Amino acid sequence: MSRRARWVTVIVAAAVLLLYWFVARRQPGAADTATKPTAPPVTVSAANVRRGDLPVYLTGLGSVVAYNTVTVKSRVDGQIVNILFQEGQLVHQGDVLVEIDPRPFQAALEQAQANKLKDEAQLANARLDLGRANQLGANGYSSKQQVDTAQALVNQLNASVKADQAQIDMAQTQLGYSHITSPIDGRTGTRLVDIGNIVRATDNGGVVSINQLQPIFVNFSLPADSLPLIRARLKEGDIKVIAQDANGNDLASGTLSVIDNQISTATGTITYKAVFNNEGEVLWPGQFVNVRVELDVRRNVVAVPLTAVQQGPDGAFAFVVGQDRKVLKRVIKVGEVNKTTAIIDDGIQTGDLVVTEGQYRIQAGTTVDVLGNPTAPRTLTP
Repeated sequence: MSRRARWVTVIVAAAVLLLYWFVARRQPGAADTATKPTAPPVTVSAANVRRGDLPVYLTGLGSVVAYNTVTVKSRVDGQIVNILFQEGQLVHQGDVLVEIDPRPFQAALEQAQANKLKDEAQLANARLDLGRANQLGANGYSSKQQVDTAQALVNQLNASVKADQAQIDMAQTQLGYSHITSPIDGRTGTRLVDIGNIVRATDNGGVVSINQLQPIFVNFSLPADSLPLIRARLKEGDIKVIAQDANGNDLASGTLSVIDNQISTATGTITYKAVFNNEGEVLWPGQFVNVRVELDVRRNVVAVPLTAVQQGPDGAFAFVVGQDRKVLKRVIKVGEVNKTTAIIDDGIQTGDLVVTEGQYRIQAGTTVDVLGNPTAPRTLTP
């Protein structure tokens, strides 16, 4: 073999050895497997399963309506001389709101009283004449016609006195109408007149409107199939109704008071009315509220936040966090539910930790880190 051929052989062998070493270094070994990184845990929210009492509700949208609404009007004609209320003021039945110039009505009253005094004087004199006529007639000095005439005059003047008294009563009533009073307890709106205005009994606008706020009504509608449930519940006693704001916070608690006498054919709903004491005036006419009608209270049940319930091909399920922080997929049987909470008839037990938020990032066997849960059931009584 020549010298050149030997160098070629050496170079080829060196290349083969280098390639073998490189390939051997790239093969995965036990050390590589031991150092392979694991997936980080997924952060989720979770809540403990509890047992307690859970109200069952029907929910709807309602509007607040004043218990009584009155537009105060004048019952006599005259000029306003005084306004004794402030707009938006709380007034009571009998409080004077507006004064109308009373002088014409006072004059009419005094005139009626004077007419009565005149007729009473004439009646007294006529009675004396009747007495004398009766005495003369008994002695044969007066005819029966004269006695009857005297009696008729007494009767006539007696009727005039009664008519005068009626005129006095009317004048006193008119004088009383010059002081316009509140017919109910309530809160005034904006005033519709000013001092110096002339008001008439035939005016349509009125003086001011008053809304009675304590108690107060809430009108709301529910589907027609709620009617048999509510009527059956009414046989057991009053039905509790809760008014809530748009964020689900309780505003006031009242009772169902009225069921409408027909179902709306246009909407397939029926209207109800609930009454609230409204002592703090948290409800205001025209306000929209969410309404919850308490039909029943399930006692000593297992309940979870509604967000913990998931739906899959095999039905409802929930993710349960195990002691090793790994997630288990648990098939559950869901009973009644309300807006925030679900009753679980089977599948999980008290004390289990169920995932309430973040389910879309996990599956059975996923390791999780658990945060606090803001959607824990608020209506459950431990």
